Amino acid sequence: MSINSFEDYPMTWKPLIDKNNRPVYQGLAKQLEDDILTGVLLPGTKLPPQRELADYLNLNLSTISKAFKMCGLKGLLSSSVGSGTFVAYDALSNAYLLEDTKPKHLIEMGATLPDNDSYKPLQLQLKNMVRETDFEKWFGYGRAGDSLWQKDAAVKFIKRGGFETTVEHILLANGGQNAITAILASLYKAGDRIGANTHTYPGLKTVASMFGIQIVPIKTESHVMSPSAFEDTCKNEHIKGIYLIPDFHNPTACCISVETRKEIATIARKYNKIIIEDATYNLHHPKPLPAIASFAPEQTIYIASLSKSIAPGLRLAYVSVPNQFKELISKALYNLNISVSSLLSELAARTIVSNQFEDLIEAHRTEAIRRNKIVDQYFADYTCLGAEIGIFRWLLLPGTITGAQFELLAAQQGVQVYAAERFVVGNSCPDRAVRIAVCAPETIEELERGLIILERLLKSIS
Repeated sequence: MSINSFEDYPMTWKPLIDKNNRPVYQGLAKQLEDDILTGVLLPGTKLPPQRELADYLNLNLSTISKAFKMCGLKGLLSSSVGSGTFVAYDALSNAYLLEDTKPKHLIEMGATLPDNDSYKPLQLQLKNMVRETDFEKWFGYGRAGDSLWQKDAAVKFIKRGGFETTVEHILLANGGQNAITAILASLYKAGDRIGANTHTYPGLKTVASMFGIQIVPIKTESHVMSPSAFEDTCKNEHIKGIYLIPDFHNPTACCISVETRKEIATIARKYNKIIIEDATYNLHHPKPLPAIASFAPEQTIYIASLSKSIAPGLRLAYVSVPNQFKELISKALYNLNISVSSLLSELAARTIVSNQFEDLIEAHRTEAIRRNKIVDQYFADYTCLGAEIGIFRWLLLPGTITGAQFELLAAQQGVQVYAAERFVVGNSCPDRAVRIAVCAPETIEELERGLIILERLLKSIS
């Protein structure tokens, strides 16, 4: 029995454990996980200080620390210096957004997909390739030495997005998610910490959770990462780097100004932090802004995915990597993939070098503008962040309803949207918001049917 009496002490968690089951910290971690997953401990709950809990349970402090660490590496807990340890707001949310099959009986406005009507140049280019006499080479293994001219295409594509690099820095990955996985696998280890916006791309969260890497939320101002908060985090939270989407941030659809990009780059250089710059949406701009990598090229790993600007089915991303990281990331990509598809990488390169990709980008942009004008008509009375050239919007909800509640209501009415809870990081309080993918519906008519349903729901909760 501990010296202090806790009978009437207001602790937020009073676990019951069997100390005969060894090791004790594993049993404690299992109960903590179960209590989170079953709703005994709600997201946002502040846990007792570790010393206090050790005293209550009459255990060593190290036992408590090990249990908390186990749950922290699973993404169930979030802690920060001076604030304590909390049940993560995203502990119960599903961050795997692209389902195995297209949702039946639901209008798809969840997954961020470009429109389907802009792929004619790809079709024509592919037909030409398979008519060539040596077409069989597109179905073999690709080798690094065979892809030099494809890397020239990568340099051109990346330059179009706002960053000038050279072929010596280029690696090829099977999409942006594959690149993020390789970067975290090669440069981070379990227990490392990486900073990100308070709401971030769920693919980062799933990979970090798989490797036991903790994501630290960095405060934002108008949904953009605050440079001063980034610097404070560098000083106090022992992060190894940050992850950013500077243009049309997923999910909030906001863009970082050139001045803020410079400030973030300066801080990263000052504290020697890695920047992972995800440029998935850069080419939505008619004239892209300078990349953060332009201001901190030795600190920044720049990912230029083709999925949202050209076509998701290409499953290709170009990664510009500083020399200090290139060998490690190259080995990780090899272990994950062996190589990228020869067929798809050649198709992408030809589409870029021939400038046909400009037609694709412009067609996607034109369709996005068309659809966003319709969205603005239906949501004129509400705050819906994002630009007319973006493929998704961030709808702030009226009243007191949460994003998770609205997502459920929308699904019951036949529309799939994704709540802020799916994107929130750690102990950050989620926005009362949902992400709406305006280009995911197959037709304009389907988009309008979905918007009518969502507008009706908004009126009912206002």
